[in-house]
Amino acid sequence: MAASVASSFFFFDAEPLGEAGMPAQDACALCSKRLARDSDVFMYRGDTPFCSEECREEQMQLDAVCARQAARRLRQYASGAEARRGHQESRKVSVVS
Repeated sequence: MAASVASSFFFFDAEPLGEAGMPAQDACALCSKRLARDSDVFMYRGDTPFCSEECREEQMQLDAVCARQAARRLRQYASGAEARRGHQESRKVSVVS
């Protein structure tokens, strides 16, 4: 019994370095440069590390471009859906006998 209790304390030793989809905290999220423990780390969106202000700024610009493109696609989809809806309504024909 004592052996099973003692072994239960060691399961934390094998923790993964990072979760799937999450950036590792030991490398720049943009250029993958190793981050030294004694150097500055520039954070973005709470938990994404960057080696320099330049890398962080570049990621922020990429995110802004992606957000604008997504908004444009959403507007195009919405206007296309309205056009399809109007087209469907114009097809309705009543026939009087």
